[in-house]
Amino acid sequence: MLLVHAKGGPPLGHVLSRAAARADVHLLALSALPPAVAGPAGRLCASVVTPADALREDADAHREDLVSLIVARARDVGADAVLTFSEYAVVAVAEACAALGLAGAGDAAALARDKRLMRHTWRRHGLPQPEFRPVATETDLYAAARDLPGPLLLKAAWSAGSTAHQIIRSPHEVAGAWARSRAVMAESAQLGYAELHVAEADADFVVEQIVTGSGAGWFDEPGWGDYVSVEGVVADGTFHPVCLSGRMPTVEPFTERASITPALLAGDAQERIVDLARRAVDALGLRDCGTHTEIKLGADGSMWLIETAARFGGAMTVPQIEEVFGLDLVGMLVDQLLRRPVAWPARALTPARAHGAAGSLVVLAVDGRGRAWRDRKVWDFPAASADIPLSRGSRLSVVAESSLADGQVVPVYDPAAGANTMAALCLLSATDARTVLGDFETLVDELPRVLPAARPEEVPA
Repeated sequence: MLLVHAKGGPPLGHVLSRAAARADVHLLALSALPPAVAGPAGRLCASVVTPADALREDADAHREDLVSLIVARARDVGADAVLTFSEYAVVAVAEACAALGLAGAGDAAALARDKRLMRHTWRRHGLPQPEFRPVATETDLYAAARDLPGPLLLKAAWSAGSTAHQIIRSPHEVAGAWARSRAVMAESAQLGYAELHVAEADADFVVEQIVTGSGAGWFDEPGWGDYVSVEGVVADGTFHPVCLSGRMPTVEPFTERASITPALLAGDAQERIVDLARRAVDALGLRDCGTHTEIKLGADGSMWLIETAARFGGAMTVPQIEEVFGLDLVGMLVDQLLRRPVAWPARALTPARAHGAAGSLVVLAVDGRGRAWRDRKVWDFPAASADIPLSRGSRLSVVAESSLADGQVVPVYDPAAGANTMAALCLLSATDARTVLGDFETLVDELPRVLPAARPEEVPA
């Protein structure tokens, strides 16, 4: 199989080890390999094409776009499957699979990537979602701000990781929000967090009404965020839910702080949520791919679709599911694409089926109430793990390929840049989901106390 690597998605080291256990893996890297993975990649893969190699091959063959590059490389290695876990390469890989006659997300992949197309599709199917307007210019945004009841959320149509989000509370904030969101998309592209196949995707936006969510009535205890995600897969056009992930409350505007597996929901509530996710995925018409569907929860039992992706959840969602439910989703999807039999869960797995719980925490320089840390700090995982008291039996680790090296200065949190300003990604395993939530709250409160202060000369100008 050909694995197309780009920014985002589950840790590459986790993906490579699971994929290589099921197939001969040829790696096409569209972004630089994390230093911790470069060595193992050479041992695990039948071949590795680096970003410099890919660009050189593209120039030599006079190829016109990324799809052509993927198709040519797949033919070179005789690939029986092509796969990516990156949001930014999903559309290109789906189109390459179609050109090669291989299993993939299908022609509808763009519907699960472009938030404008996604929302138009769901509107045609009568599915619950916030009111929205596509916007391509500042004038469009002014018109939407007049037409839609506020507050509103401006999003880049092709973004991920809560980047370029801007809350608009009145029309006089339109100009500033438009300028800032466009600037963030340009900055993200420089960091490699941008759509790789669609030309000028950074110019496409959507604005939507902010609905009022609440975890009350859904969760038995406070502290949970007001949205969940349904992790699943589409196999031969049929949606198979795997499980639900819960969240901590987001950091303003809507930056994700933590994902927790499993979500502690009662059976009837989980069934209602899964049914909506199923209708959302079915409406998009996907064929063979992982799925990650986010759903906002309301106080009166109402729900709204946030978005669906034609790939598994990013960060540590996939490793969390493997730890808690014993499912190797990477290996199972490889088998699916290679047309081997796969026993996908008949129903979404519930907390009663879980063996413990696991969660991933994005370290941002804000406290539990979303306020910026008073002082600049240096990332130091040994200090955090040694000095912050966690629950008995809890185990904390850091995801090196998604984190700053110890000794680097923690970035100032930028609400518009979202996860682009994170310092680290931590994984926590515990006896149950309540314990994970409580330990994460402790970590958020204690990190600014235990992390060393940055010296003036260390702080970037």
